[in-house]
Amino acid sequence: MSRIKEIKASELSELIESDRHFEIIDIRTQTEIERGVIPNSKTLAMHLVPLNLSFFAQSEKQVVIYCRTGSRSAQVCRFLNKQGIHNVINLRGGIVKWTNSGLPLTAEPIAAIA
Repeated sequence: MSRIKEIKASELSELIESDRHFEIIDIRTQTEIERGVIPNSKTLAMHLVPLNLSFFAQSEKQVVIYCRTGSRSAQVCRFLNKQGIHNVINLRGGIVKWTNSGLPLTAEPIAAIA
């Protein structure tokens, strides 16, 4: 099995500060999202990813995907890689690692994809 691309919470934080040429996608459930999201995130429920392949395939940006611990987002990255979509990056440790690193959350995502 090929390895997926991953990014650490600290690296994502630096990326948010320095570069806007990427997307951040939260694939958690609505209940999880209501507890807060990483700033600049868009939301897309995990089960809707297969219905939105064109979003990922047509994006010219790198797409950072996250969930609670990084497990579900890693599955999504593997799935997308198998579909020939390689511009996706898993947030290692998910939002748990993000918050444990003292990084901020915001109450609202900037948009929902579907």
